[in-house]
Amino acid sequence: MDVHLVDGTYELFRHYFALPSHVDGGGVEVGAVRGVIGSVLNLMEEGATHVAVATDHVVESFRNELWDGYKSGEGIEPDLHGQFPLLEQALEAMGVVVWPMVDLEADDGLASGAHVAGRDDRVGQVIICTPDKDLAQCVSGRQVVQLDRRKRVVMDEAGVVEKFGVLPESIPDYLALVGDSADGFPGLPGWGAKSAAAVLGRYRHLEQIPAHVDAWDVTVRGATKLAASLAEGRDAAELFRNLATLRIDADVGRVDDWRWDGATPAFAAWTDRLGAPRLVARTDTLARTREDTT
Repeated sequence: MDVHLVDGTYELFRHYFALPSHVDGGGVEVGAVRGVIGSVLNLMEEGATHVAVATDHVVESFRNELWDGYKSGEGIEPDLHGQFPLLEQALEAMGVVVWPMVDLEADDGLASGAHVAGRDDRVGQVIICTPDKDLAQCVSGRQVVQLDRRKRVVMDEAGVVEKFGVLPESIPDYLALVGDSADGFPGLPGWGAKSAAAVLGRYRHLEQIPAHVDAWDVTVRGATKLAASLAEGRDAAELFRNLATLRIDADVGRVDDWRWDGATPAFAAWTDRLGAPRLVARTDTLARTREDTT
């Protein structure tokens, strides 16, 4: 079996800005929810059997306590922010497992799911459905991969090295040096993608980079300034790496819990609210097909 782990937060943002507005009978915006529900159903119609969706039930996490500038819910449009709980409820009605993260983030839920599934001998491949660069740290060989569903691009371990110049295990160190504007931390002065890739491609982790540039067994433009930047900002770099390191201890259950066995009776009311009643027929057809093949 394969396991598909979906970044519900990314999908909600993507559909909110890609699709036209759609309001329910009470005037509540539900267009993005409708888009994500259809997208997850498409994924299952294409063959996905074990599916879980991680969401940021609360945008802030423990990381906001570590770094004041870390991303928050400030600035998110109310019509988008209000659809997070609606998406979780609609997915659950469709019979899909949802991990609504509170102290952790959706990315931590995905990383935890990948950790559990990657250690299950029955699982052929773990497909993390998100283009988020943070999740590259979870990629392992061709067993745990990232899928950008919009571009239809799969990134395995070789793909991570090709894109970032470092192994998956070095992604948190890489982000610590170059920063992550999406998450709200700046990295260290002078460090860019090329220099971080060159140095971490050789040393892998921050603590393994020699303190003195004369000991560097790698050629990097401006190495003296980079070494000074790291020496002065090492505490900050370690903090940024902590922010970038995904947790793998979220309570996500077992792989067997993620098998889709059909929609619940509550799904019909949700499809009416979303203005997409045909989704019921699609889920019923898919469930019957699954029963016929088992």
